[in-house]
Amino acid sequence: MKNLIARDISWLSFNARVLQEASDLSVPLRERIRFLGIHSNNMDEFFRVRVATLKRMIELGGKKGNMHLEENPQHILDEIQTIVLDQQNEFNLIWQGILKEMQQQNIFLIDEKKLNKQQQLFVKTYFEEEVRSNIIPLMIESLPQLPYLREKSIYLGVVMRKEDTAYNQKYALIEVPSRSLGRFIQLPSPDGQQHIILLEDIIRFSLPFIFSYFNYTRFESYVFKVTKDAELDIDNDLSTSFVQKIEKGIKNRRSGKTTRFVFDKEMDAGLLEYLMKKLNLSRHDNIIPGGRIHNFRHFMDFPDVFKQKNVRRQPFRHPALSNASRVTDVILQQDVLLHFPYHSFDAVIDLLREAAMDPEVLSIKITAYRLASNSKVINALINAVRNGKNVTVMLELRARFDEEANLEWKERLEVEGVKVLIGILNTKVHAKLCIIKKRSGKRTIQYGFVSTGNLNEKTAKVYADECLLTGNRNVMADINRIFKYLENPSKEKYLTGCKTLMVCPNVMRNELTQLISTEIKHAKAGKKASIILKVNSLSDPQLINKLYDAVEEGVKLSLIVRGIFCARFKHKKSHPVTAISIVDEYLEHSRVMIFHHGGKEKIYISSADWMIRNLDHRVEAAMPIKDKALCHELKDILHIQLSDNVKARILNHNLQNHYVKPAGKKRVRAQIETYNYLYKKIKPVETRSD
Repeated sequence: MKNLIARDISWLSFNARVLQEASDLSVPLRERIRFLGIHSNNMDEFFRVRVATLKRMIELGGKKGNMHLEENPQHILDEIQTIVLDQQNEFNLIWQGILKEMQQQNIFLIDEKKLNKQQQLFVKTYFEEEVRSNIIPLMIESLPQLPYLREKSIYLGVVMRKEDTAYNQKYALIEVPSRSLGRFIQLPSPDGQQHIILLEDIIRFSLPFIFSYFNYTRFESYVFKVTKDAELDIDNDLSTSFVQKIEKGIKNRRSGKTTRFVFDKEMDAGLLEYLMKKLNLSRHDNIIPGGRIHNFRHFMDFPDVFKQKNVRRQPFRHPALSNASRVTDVILQQDVLLHFPYHSFDAVIDLLREAAMDPEVLSIKITAYRLASNSKVINALINAVRNGKNVTVMLELRARFDEEANLEWKERLEVEGVKVLIGILNTKVHAKLCIIKKRSGKRTIQYGFVSTGNLNEKTAKVYADECLLTGNRNVMADINRIFKYLENPSKEKYLTGCKTLMVCPNVMRNELTQLISTEIKHAKAGKKASIILKVNSLSDPQLINKLYDAVEEGVKLSLIVRGIFCARFKHKKSHPVTAISIVDEYLEHSRVMIFHHGGKEKIYISSADWMIRNLDHRVEAAMPIKDKALCHELKDILHIQLSDNVKARILNHNLQNHYVKPAGKKRVRAQIETYNYLYKKIKPVETRSD
């Protein structure tokens, strides 16, 4: 559509904002390296999912199937290739600058050619004791086809030659075992210095030893990696269970088509041609020449050898809970709105632990999408079962790239006696809900929470999300309806019967459209009309077009969109639109909506982004915030974010990512100001700054 920015091009613009953080000299050096790692990891997933999807669209040739086809996927792929190459060049320039800054701090990334004698001895010993047993060198020319290449691995392509002839050469392949050994090894270093070597460079140093049997005298080696189509194909075999289909889909990923080939631009031409031929790649595919180092996602865990430390602000207990012995007692008296990562996620864990031990609790029902590797949430639920509670977990098996982990969680939960719901065909369950039921005397009491983020104590330290702990009867009634639907998906009446929560699919889209229409109606009547929307992604064509109509009629529109932003607003002085993206220390993950609604504001927190997939193909829930104090708090936080002039970028159709200029005003860094705003509620005097 001409009035929309292509979703994938907009996403690349978001990843450019991540790259901006890596180039920002005010960001501590280790954090800048981490942002390079985030950019690299994001790009991996982009090629695994979005580029793979565009290639499937081309193969479909206009047959939609279950896809929402782009108008010209080949044109988008061509544009992607150009943008990615530009970002790769920018990435390399930033990395070279960071290397120089590291050297100024006496931190050196040493390759195999720069080792002193002591370091050479260390590397020989390390290889023999740690590396040798973890590698399997393959003489690939003797193999009928390349072995399976794992996506998250990097490989050394080795060229071996003899001095007496240029024609007697062989190719070999070595997978770098970074999964088992890590990527970074700290070397014995001169006083006052820190020397670090990459695992692949230890292998490079050891090539003459590895291939000593063949009597080759010259060795060249080049890092490369592949990215494959990661779409989880679910077949329609009726004799196969849903779990078996997921397991089969995971296995089939091994044979996914290559969507990107990234290599050292200095790679031997013969080896490059050989690998491309074996991978069935042509120059028209996503062939990305790069530097000597690849898989920068590992650099998110770069050793902390820096003088300047980034002391992360510690989460604190919500003031309503700070002096309470039990979270449960508080939320049965009042709603508590948690703002992660400012507030501690421990409150959620404590709530579940209390329920697990409370003799009056009868049951717990909860949804789970992405869990921590050693989940305290799961541990609390297992304890609840062992204490005789009925526990139901809606475990979304198709949470992308968490499918295998969720299958393992399913098995463990079922062994313990938990009732596990595993999702609905063609519809993911993305809502974040919990309901706890207890019997006190003759009364049945229900309480729980609605959240915008995953029930993951690890990501809750870096993802900015909202979670409402509540005992509101109407909300609990709707959560019960949603679980009835999850247990019996043919009964859509349970979803459409929700009276307080806005839910997907089938309901939220219509209600959002009506809420925007109400603002348009008020604007036409000359009354105040405004919408403040904070989401991760804004790409749904219907709702974007409705926002266009609202702006044309004079509705004041303020948007905070972290990632995909497909809107092309016609900027007019009479009808200005504020649209920003904040990329900073924390990942802005919450979804919040505020509609002026004729002065009777409607404020929601939601699990759903404004995307087709969320509104039409997922179970989602938006929670209305009714408590006046909590509404005021949410509004204050959004206004702080809209005032950001340090980490906010302007979103427009040019995708330029210009920073919001302070224009002589006080510098406002929203994440720090939000921390201070919330911290003052427990410590009225103390604040923190960077």
